[in-house]
Amino acid sequence: MAVDCLTEDHRWDALDLEALAEQAARAVFVRLGLAPQGYEISLLACNDPRIAELNADFRGKPQPTNVLSWPSAERGADHPGRMPVLPGPAGRSPLELGDIAIAYDICAAEAAVAGRSLRDHATHLLVHGMLHLLGFDHEHDADAALMEGLEAEILGKLGVADPYSGDR
Repeated sequence: MAVDCLTEDHRWDALDLEALAEQAARAVFVRLGLAPQGYEISLLACNDPRIAELNADFRGKPQPTNVLSWPSAERGADHPGRMPVLPGPAGRSPLELGDIAIAYDICAAEAAVAGRSLRDHATHLLVHGMLHLLGFDHEHDADAALMEGLEAEILGKLGVADPYSGDR
């Protein structure tokens, strides 16, 4: 699994975000039966002002958010609650799945409010973003149940508590 990480906010360095993202990506791909070495993801480690700018530009919402993702192709399922069609590797070079941006300030604040470590919360958001790149979403209740169930399972394999346990 190749994660190309651009760090704009160096507070992320304390977590070794690139290694954390590679670990999270590997767990996602193994769980979904995909060969991790066949894929590549770009990751932007930024702050709230930068992600607010991106959120405004791409979603028309001029406020910070924790994580954004931009899949390189539409991979969503045909019907709510179904698995998306997962991409096969591109061949000799890895398939570029898309881009993820994660904001330090809002992630740290959310982690503190939830009583979780920043590392665990960032891992959750990275898994969440990677699932979006693979076509998962949470637009409908059935889609959210599928995606959240996968997240909880993958995070459990990484030693991270289910972030949705209080919601169920």
